[in-house]
Amino acid sequence: APDKVSFDMLCDWTQRPEEDIKHYSGKAIYRKAFDLPDSAMRNPGSQFMLDLGNVKDLATVRLNGQTLGTLWLAPWRLDVTKAVRPGKNLLEIEVVNTWHNRLVGDKALPAGQRHTYLTAEAVAKNAPLLPAGLLGPVTLQPVRVLTLDKSY
Repeated sequence: APDKVSFDMLCDWTQRPEEDIKHYSGKAIYRKAFDLPDSAMRNPGSQFMLDLGNVKDLATVRLNGQTLGTLWLAPWRLDVTKAVRPGKNLLEIEVVNTWHNRLVGDKALPAGQRHTYLTAEAVAKNAPLLPAGLLGPVTLQPVRVLTLDKSY
């Protein structure tokens, strides 16, 4: 795949017109800068959850340079309270998919042009592609923490 590609919006890699992206297997890093108003941080006890929506297949989340966790199944969300700050923030989401789509793409290529090599057949030439990438929607959600009375 190309060294760098900019997407105007989140999409399934298999829906892209470029064959090298459609059949890509590996890692992609999504970056988004956003501003959080000071007023969003005023309520004591408030926390923030980052919800990735849907991911295919694994995502590592970094916010303002802090690695906050790796998600590999739904729900695709995690607490980002310790890393989010008022003003400018930089969100990075590293997504990795399986190699199924690359194997399918390689089946259509002559042996000398393939990117993968297997000793046994793993996929059929006409196998359907599996969704890949950060599908979203990605949202930052304020969460209010309530403490219940201990006698409850």
